[in-house]
Amino acid sequence: MMNYDSGGTHPPPQPPPPAIEARGLTVVRGDRTVLRGLDFTLEPGTITGLLGPSGCGKTTLMRAVAGTQAKVTGTLTVLGHPAGAPLLRPRIGYVTQAPSVYTDLTVRQNLDYFAAVLHPGRAHRETRRTAVTRAIEDVDLTSHADAPAGALSGGQRSRVSLAVALLSTPDLLVLDEPTVGLDPVLRRDLWDLFHRLAADRGATLLISSHVMDEAERCHRLLLMREGRILAEDTPEALRTRTGTETVEAAFLHLVDEAAATQGKEPRP
Repeated sequence: MMNYDSGGTHPPPQPPPPAIEARGLTVVRGDRTVLRGLDFTLEPGTITGLLGPSGCGKTTLMRAVAGTQAKVTGTLTVLGHPAGAPLLRPRIGYVTQAPSVYTDLTVRQNLDYFAAVLHPGRAHRETRRTAVTRAIEDVDLTSHADAPAGALSGGQRSRVSLAVALLSTPDLLVLDEPTVGLDPVLRRDLWDLFHRLAADRGATLLISSHVMDEAERCHRLLLMREGRILAEDTPEALRTRTGTETVEAAFLHLVDEAAATQGKEPRP
């Protein structure tokens, strides 16, 4: 006689693994330690802001996550695999500060080229066409689709780079200061897109910035200074913890607190 489970009991679903998990993450470049034993965790479907002054290690950290940084020690797991693993390439979209586009090609031709790299062969022709159309719409460049990239503004070229990163509908987007040089309307529109990607597609976003007002748009924050993480929390929790009204004030409070702990002079 076969036994059937009539009670409907099932084990509770297991939570998804972290999108990114770092333990003791360190990067040494020459005689300089750029990242100093970082520990942090990013959950799937969230937007994490990586904030700190220029030179604090933000870009190095993002390169490590994307798998393009050399001489990384410690443990860094991305989407369940060691950072840099070949099978992660189609699952990560990485946008650097410098737009990565061919200026003599149109917007659509740029995306057609990169789509052919991601999905080669005639069998994937329709997949490529759909991905290119969707990416152009995502970054609101439909009216400029047939314009040469070299004729676009700097902000528009940055959006073409973002569209390239979106071609594969990545599970993780790593964006290095994507709103630098953009006017307030474009910045707002991009942040609306980031939230749609997280909410509708379940993507995880790691976004660096040195503009503190963008911190309020993130689910969580990593505040960095001199290669270290000063804090990892929600914007609201950071404000509450420091008794301040803005994330910028919270950041400055934490800088002074760290300086006092290390016996340094506080900031002027």
